[in-house]
Amino acid sequence: MTAHALTVDVEDWYHVENLRPVAPASRWESLESRLERGLDPLLALLARRGVKATFFVLGVAAERTPAAIRAIAASGHEIASHGWSHELVYRQEPDAFREETRRAKAFLEELCGAKVHGYRASTFSITARSLWALDVLAEEGFRYDSSIAPLRHDRYGIPSAPTRPHARAVAGGRSIVEFPVSFGSVLGKRVPIGGGFFRLLPARWTVRSLERYARDGAPATLYVHPWEFDPAQPRMTGIGFLRRFRHYVGLGSSLRKLERVLDAAPFATMAEALGPLLPGSEGPR
Repeated sequence: MTAHALTVDVEDWYHVENLRPVAPASRWESLESRLERGLDPLLALLARRGVKATFFVLGVAAERTPAAIRAIAASGHEIASHGWSHELVYRQEPDAFREETRRAKAFLEELCGAKVHGYRASTFSITARSLWALDVLAEEGFRYDSSIAPLRHDRYGIPSAPTRPHARAVAGGRSIVEFPVSFGSVLGKRVPIGGGFFRLLPARWTVRSLERYARDGAPATLYVHPWEFDPAQPRMTGIGFLRRFRHYVGLGSSLRKLERVLDAAPFATMAEALGPLLPGSEGPR
């Protein structure tokens, strides 16, 4: 049976793009870190189900709560990179992107004592105008990326991109494996399996979407965030209805929903789900 990749984008509640108008980076140090409020129930659920996942860890989150990140690694999960600052890739210059990507990788490897093979950009922000980032990732030693969404969204997406994991040639004769964002359909529109749509739509929609990939013999990926399992997090105002809805919808039911999905489909780390597409990878250690 095809094992799908369960992935967690490890960032605190105030790091997200939806809250940026009222929680800019200049305020982060003054805001309460609640990372463990969401991580603890998530890790407990995964332990009960015997599921290992890939945790794409944001550098600034790891710097503020290093013990929480070490606990993830100690539980046998794969540690991957979510960059350092949560700045969208297409807002960065290549040199700045390289510097923070290298910084995050080195920090996580030192913190957890394991090689970091995978990367996911904040808000899936490797788009048609920032494909140069794949060259940088390959040059910096990443084996796989999971930043390209083959769908249309107001912040990200390359609708014409391949929809299944594949090796992608990049500069310098190198290659990197791309595990694109998986999607289901709502009223004929592609929407990602994870995040706000995971919280908004019923668990059976997520399961059916995953089953469609499995019938084709391909793994899919489901993504969640620790703050999605912290319904008591602060409610910010002044961000507009759409941003507020995207961030807060379904927080109270997300853990139960994930439990139902885990009962219905097999999951593994992203490195494990990629299998032979990832030659030479040692996976998590």
